[in-house]
Amino acid sequence: MQNNNNYDLLLMIDVFEHVDDYLGFIKKCKDKSTYKIFHIPLDISLWSVLTNYPISARKRVGHLHYFMKDTALATLQDAGEEVLDWFYTPGVMDLQKKMNFFEHIINVLRRFFYWLKPDFGVKAFGGFSILVLTK
Repeated sequence: MQNNNNYDLLLMIDVFEHVDDYLGFIKKCKDKSTYKIFHIPLDISLWSVLTNYPISARKRVGHLHYFMKDTALATLQDAGEEVLDWFYTPGVMDLQKKMNFFEHIINVLRRFFYWLKPDFGVKAFGGFSILVLTK
């Protein structure tokens, strides 16, 4: 960041998982605004580990770091941010891509377990991100 301006709100949408020194980057942004909104892909789940998704995300979209809800929130707190609120955002479920039969079954399981118990569904089947408001 090249300027010394201060803003009310800074949006960090799918950003710091691409940055080598992500903690340093978040700390440098701390004084740029009062509030920040982070959107963080949750690339770590049981399903993603079984299917080797993190390396796919690294090659396809350039993710250098991988998170689950707890590590994402801890990262923001470790960088000095105060987490005010958060919620899951569906990623894979809202995509209008053509799915094969197996992907369709996984998506049905993902939806069902997210409806039944959101934290378990996200940890087991992935496909979500987290939106976080910090101060």
